[in-house]
Amino acid sequence: MARAAGGTPATVALDRARIPYTVRAYEHDPSVQSYGLEAAEALGVEPARVFKTLLVESGPGKLAVSIIPVDRQLDLKSVAAALGVKRVVMADPAAAERVTGYVVGGISPIGQKKALPTLLDESAAQHATVLVSGGKRGFDIELTPSDLLKICRGRTASIARRG
Repeated sequence: MARAAGGTPATVALDRARIPYTVRAYEHDPSVQSYGLEAAEALGVEPARVFKTLLVESGPGKLAVSIIPVDRQLDLKSVAAALGVKRVVMADPAAAERVTGYVVGGISPIGQKKALPTLLDESAAQHATVLVSGGKRGFDIELTPSDLLKICRGRTASIARRG
């Protein structure tokens, strides 16, 4: 189990739950538009194994977390169906930061300030390990999909589509 000096809420939560993970840090370029694709390239990992954390809103103040590969787009209709609601929209970035405690580009699905319904794209099961943000830009965590679901109390669904 890799431990980050000082840690983030994500690494603290993983340590507390005794879930093994590996820290994968890289030098973040502030001019980059796609944080996830930057992570995949910087870490030499195929984009299908690097997952981004996106928040959706199904009603006023009703947020949920979607975790999908960085080379895919979120399918809002599929997310709504998986959550059992009529429709969802992308959450306002400021609301996402406020509710999770993380900054956009560094939002981890792990260790958020408030537990939210969480969906992991079913493609994660194709990989022995996946990478997600560790809670800040330039800082990813590698762990098994099953451990990711366990720590997030999430479930899998088909929520991503090719862009």
